[in-house]
Amino acid sequence: MATGHEKLETNIGLMVVLILLVISVGGIVTVVPQFFQGELTTPVKGLKPRNPLQLAGMDIYIRESCMVCHSQMIRPFRAETERYGHYSVAGEFVYDRPFQWGSKRTGPDLHRVGGRYSDAWHRVHLINPRDVVPESVMPGYPWLEENAVDASLIKRKMRVLRVLGHPYTDEEIEKATEMLEGKSEMDAIIAYLQDLGTSIKMRR
Repeated sequence: MATGHEKLETNIGLMVVLILLVISVGGIVTVVPQFFQGELTTPVKGLKPRNPLQLAGMDIYIRESCMVCHSQMIRPFRAETERYGHYSVAGEFVYDRPFQWGSKRTGPDLHRVGGRYSDAWHRVHLINPRDVVPESVMPGYPWLEENAVDASLIKRKMRVLRVLGHPYTDEEIEKATEMLEGKSEMDAIIAYLQDLGTSIKMRR
């Protein structure tokens, strides 16, 4: 005579229902409480949503797959904080869509790179990394200097982000296209890099 467990294993329909139930309960218990943790949803003091040039820079950063070799999340270990700076906290990423955390570090973590180097250094580094870091294996991105920033969707992007909680004003959105006029993709990605991790530095 089959036991209860044997009946469960041989009844595919019941098995599927129970698996879905377990996954659903586990997901709810894991995810829902995070929506009520203020430290995960409240911006750290000094954090501002990215301006149009920085937003364009983030898009270029993603397009060029920079996250494949660079993480943006400093773990709370001495070896990391001594090298990169203050460990990353959830409130710094409230306005990041999508997150660029990552775990692959062919190159260094970039979360605290904002303000660490000059714009000129970044420009040289992005055109030919070995001009400033001889041992670098990073490829160069000289075309960023020649390509103009695409401003055609920036207003729409900012309106969508405002729906998602970014506090952009009507005036900021209207001036977005103007801010990108005459800017290269190099200008944009440097503006994005110079903004990374600066909110925690402001609190020190």
